[in-house]
Amino acid sequence: MSEETEITLGVLNAVHDNARVTQRSVSRDLGIALGLTNSYLKRCVKKGLIKVQQAPANRYAYYLTPRGFTEKSRLTAEYVTQGFKFFRIARTECSEIFETCNLRGWNRVALHGLTDIAEIAVLSATNADIQIVGVIDRSSARERYAGAPVVDTFEKLSDVDAVVITDLGKPQDGYNQMVSKLSRDRVFAPGILNVSTTVPVVDEPS
Repeated sequence: MSEETEITLGVLNAVHDNARVTQRSVSRDLGIALGLTNSYLKRCVKKGLIKVQQAPANRYAYYLTPRGFTEKSRLTAEYVTQGFKFFRIARTECSEIFETCNLRGWNRVALHGLTDIAEIAVLSATNADIQIVGVIDRSSARERYAGAPVVDTFEKLSDVDAVVITDLGKPQDGYNQMVSKLSRDRVFAPGILNVSTTVPVVDEPS
């Protein structure tokens, strides 16, 4: 789902949950700028998805129109469908990676990025002879995840046979960094991340 569609769904959900919702609260809940929230609300009003009425104390009340309810239901179904599709593809690709690792005798695997894909990778590892020895994520405040340590650098892990990129933010950067720590054949990225495995590697801190 595109960012635009996801924000639209978030705005429609917010209005559906609370007609007295404010632009500021929507901005805070969706994690977007106030001006952008205003822009999306105006767009939804223009499309006939939301109706605005003036309320006391110079405030406004927002209501979903019948068209708005229909659009919210459609976007929700699309979001759920894509979520299941993402999970299915990611799990299949992680399982294939772990199968390759097993064939090569690489059983101690680290993950790079504490994300939804890391969770899927952990689930896939339970069905394979794979031990997740750690998760590398410099932005996480967690100390452990699924029984494995969460560290900010690759060097804090020991006896790592291979690394699987599970970073959704900058997977290419993570791949490049990990290849500089291990040989290229020991670093894997699920195809869903669209990581190039042929780019020049720059030695950067993990």
